[in-house]
Amino acid sequence: MKLKEKVKNLPKEPGVYLMKNKRGKIIYVGKAKSLRSRVGSYFQSSKHQRFKTKVLVENIVDFDYIITDTEVEALILENNLIKKYHPKYNIQLKDDKTYPYIKVTEKEVYPRIFKTRIVKNDGARYFGPYTDVKAVNDILELLHDMFQLRTCKRDLTEKKEERACLNFHIDKCSAPCINEISIKEYNKLIEKSIMILEGKEDTLIKELDKKMQEASKNLDFEDAAKLRDQIRAINKVSKKQKIISDRLINQDIIALAQTDNDICVQLLIVRSGRLIGKENFIFTEANDLKETLTAFLQQYYDNAYYIPEEILLELEIDDLELINQWLSEEKGSKVELKVPKIGEKRELVQMAYRNARYNLKEYRFKNKFNSLKANTGVKELQEYLGLEEMPYRIEGFDISHVQGTDTVASLVVFENGQPKKSDYRRFKIKHGQGNNDFLSMKEVVTRRYSRLLKEGKKFPDLILIDGGKGQLSSAVEIISELGRPGEQMIGLAKREEEVFLPGQSEPIILPKDSQALYLIQRVRDEAHRFAVSYHRKLRSRRLTHSMLDEIPGIGPKRREALLNYFGSLGEIKNASIEELAEVSGISDKVASKIRSYLDEHIQP
Repeated sequence: MKLKEKVKNLPKEPGVYLMKNKRGKIIYVGKAKSLRSRVGSYFQSSKHQRFKTKVLVENIVDFDYIITDTEVEALILENNLIKKYHPKYNIQLKDDKTYPYIKVTEKEVYPRIFKTRIVKNDGARYFGPYTDVKAVNDILELLHDMFQLRTCKRDLTEKKEERACLNFHIDKCSAPCINEISIKEYNKLIEKSIMILEGKEDTLIKELDKKMQEASKNLDFEDAAKLRDQIRAINKVSKKQKIISDRLINQDIIALAQTDNDICVQLLIVRSGRLIGKENFIFTEANDLKETLTAFLQQYYDNAYYIPEEILLELEIDDLELINQWLSEEKGSKVELKVPKIGEKRELVQMAYRNARYNLKEYRFKNKFNSLKANTGVKELQEYLGLEEMPYRIEGFDISHVQGTDTVASLVVFENGQPKKSDYRRFKIKHGQGNNDFLSMKEVVTRRYSRLLKEGKKFPDLILIDGGKGQLSSAVEIISELGRPGEQMIGLAKREEEVFLPGQSEPIILPKDSQALYLIQRVRDEAHRFAVSYHRKLRSRRLTHSMLDEIPGIGPKRREALLNYFGSLGEIKNASIEELAEVSGISDKVASKIRSYLDEHIQP
């Protein structure tokens, strides 16, 4: 069926469409108020279409669609499918950092306050996200020093400890574990801590000042001095935060700057009228400000634990009302997206724009500088090693295992001195002979380059093997057997950073301060990092699956549900029965069995 005929049979209802290329791969995901009219617009006259859309349409061979009840549902589904398939032509927020939160375990008898990057529906209270890790550490240090809050993970619901730890003796903890402080008094300290986290320092300072005056009148100078020090510490933290508004308002302020196909989205985070953090996100190969802003709002707030009451934007977008409705439903209360034209709020947006413009300029300068350095490294490498061709594309290999178990290999690619992560590959080694790096290197080189030959693809300009003459010889032998004996290859030995060339017994020592040495070290280190991370992932998965499979009543579905919910075996180990029972498919009875098994088999 031709595409235009298929479009005619589409429903006029809201939904999501998935464009596919000739290999059946999803290359674009979009939402529509009416599937028939939206999808049909792609196959009409291309005269007024943007260049990116024209390229997309040229690659569309087929499409699928999913009908939804509402446009908001389509918006949510679109975002989930983009995260799942990573389509080539969608704008994606590639920033994969997990921001820190401050967690208050209010359900515990003696609550703890600590930093975390995992947010769960566990009854605890979370503050954040914070973009400045140092600021989080400073706040936590202040709270623990000021109020002597506990940092241990001891369960204090039942029995008390016989003696306190060292923190109590150096005045770093109030020792609830030995009943040195009552639950009521301890919770007052937690309440004061929460006031600071909520930005209510002024109210807390007034309370502390009143108590300090009373202590002074009663000649209790020691308590008065403690209260004075607490007030000074709070003032010190609050001064670091710029006051944006005298209203205790929570806002996110977003603006964009663009140069060529690079766009910087600048986010300013205001809580209780104070600017507590800022973050910028760079989108490359993006040329539409409105499309980029829409994608950012969808993807950023889908992962955000906290959505403020007000979000100020620099420019209007087509889906403003739709995203406003979605965010209000997510928050459970009204959220307002505004595009201020005049006044104080417009000035805040302009401040965000100035930050975006500066950060984009800095990003492009660094890229240009790094590109020049990398290009110098490529030229120097050709010169120092006497290579026939300039090594524009370099492929580097490394092997990783622990005593021959879970052996893997990595392939990393650098083009013009810069990593090209989309071309990275990883391999599970199949030879089954344990700790044999030579055999592993032979296998991975064979698999890589026999495939390139089969697909008729070009070989790299330089192949870098992590290791000395032995590993290099193994790789050279394989390449020769494949009928490509003239390929440029080198081996890099770690100990003295010696470079070995095929057929030469003596190594080449590159100048320590040369960009050529720096380049091949980067390739080698990146290959090592990529191999080790894959090895750890496989090993962790094997050990985790093995442990969970031994628990009575836990099959593959429940195991996956537990891992998806908690993220790791470590988190499962620390979970209570109530937390385990929150997982889909885990009943109270099964949760109790899991907890009993873990308590019996895992040593504290």
